[in-house]
Formats: sequence, structure tokens, C-alpha cells
Amino acid sequence: MKMDILQRNNVNVVGDGDQTIICAHGFGCEQSMWQYITPAFAEKYRLVLFDYVGAGGSDLQAYHKEKYNTLHGYKQDIIEIMDELNLEKVIFLGHSISSMIGMLVAIERPELFEKMIMIGPSPCYLNKEDFNGGFEESDVRELLEMMEMNFSGWASYMAPVGMGEEAAPQLTEDLEKVFVSTNPKIAREFAEVTFFSDYREQLPQLQTNTLILQCAEDSIVPKHVGDYLHQSIENSQLVVMNAKGHYPHISHTSETAAIIADFIESDLAI
Repeated sequence: MKMDILQRNNVNVVGDGDQTIICAHGFGCEQSMWQYITPAFAEKYRLVLFDYVGAGGSDLQAYHKEKYNTLHGYKQDIIEIMDELNLEKVIFLGHSISSMIGMLVAIERPELFEKMIMIGPSPCYLNKEDFNGGFEESDVRELLEMMEMNFSGWASYMAPVGMGEEAAPQLTEDLEKVFVSTNPKIAREFAEVTFFSDYREQLPQLQTNTLILQCAEDSIVPKHVGDYLHQSIENSQLVVMNAKGHYPHISHTSETAAIIADFIESDLAI
């Protein structure tokens, strides 16, 4: 069973430090997106990298819509990976929607995470009567339709939007290639689960020490969402970065790595 789980999510372990960091990529991505930042931590920490089912080198046969029609299916996969590797009290590093997946893990199994780092997180992407998530439902449905009708067109549209104007063109091209490499049907269903999710009510249940990284400008997550998360999560601190875009761990690796390292090391010393 161990091999099934590790193969299912294409789990790779890098480094042999005493402290473990598990890296959870965002929607439309895969574990290779961490390649820009992991060198800063590989010598000192053990890094656990994986792909969600449907992404990267994961086992596509393991995908079942009824399991993954909420974030709880992805949450369960992380729990199974950690149990198979006998991991507890690790540092969770999650990008975008993975921040909420990690939160669900921490609420269900608080002993698994010593601390959490959320890059560009949002508990709700849609505009509601009492919350500005950044997207109108009609806009999201248009994106989902684009994914169905012209997946490569969707990828070429979303990559520069997400990466931001300041990013090097090569990084935007690389992101687009990763988008295109994902299974179109699974990606479209994951997108629907992501954009229509609302986990605001669960935020106060999170007790894990949490760092929220919010970019100065992010076309996917409005700046005020970081403030909302900070106010809603009791043991949290918010850092508004100089970086712009939704992928600072790719476009602004030095700033991102320095902030993460400071949070990890200062907290571990307490």
C-alpha cells in the first residue's frame, strides 16, 4: 500500500534534514513549480514533494470525481502521504488553494503540522454579499467554459495573468507549459472545486502557527484577503511582500525564501 500511495501522488523526498517541509502546489501546477525555491532549503531540511492526482507524474487512474469534488479528497491524500512516511510536526508549505487544503488537514489532524506557510491563499474566490473574493460567478463560468472549449487558449490567457507583468517572459512560458501538461478534464473539475469553494467558516478552527504571504499586487487574490485571513486565523502573522503576481516562489524566489526561512528559524528557536 505504501508504494501505491507514493506512486499515486508521485512523491519525492529531497534532503535529509531533521525538520521536514511538505510542499503542496497550487491549482494547475505540479511539484516542479517548487524548483526555484527548494535549493534554498534542501541542505538544511528534508523536503517532501508531490503531485495532486491529475497533475505532473501522478497516477491519473486514481482520479475519481466523487472523491475530488471537494477539497477534502485532496486533504485525504496529504494525510495518507504523511502517514505512509510516518511524518508529524512538519512544516506545511502551500501555494494558493493548497493553503486551504492544508488548513483542512491541520484542523482534522493538528499533530501533523508544526506550522503552516500559505502563499497567496484565499478562503473564497467569489464575490459574495459580505465578501469580495475577486471574481464574479459569471467570470468563473466563462473561464470554465474556456477550459472546456480551448484548454491551450485558457492556459495562454491565465499564465501571464497569474504570473504578473514583472515576471520574466520565460517564467510565464514555463507556467503555461505546466498548465497545458495537466489533464484537461481533471484540471477543469479542480478549477470548479477551487473557485466555488468557501472555507471562511473553518478559518477560526485553525490553531496551527501560520504565516500568510500576500503579494503587493495579485490578480488572483485581492490584497485585503490577506488581512481577512490574518484576522480570522488566531495564531497567524501576515507579511505583505514587495513581489507582485500570484507565484512569488517562482518570480521572486529570494524574497520568498528569505521570509519563509525567517519564519521557520525564528519559530523553531522558541
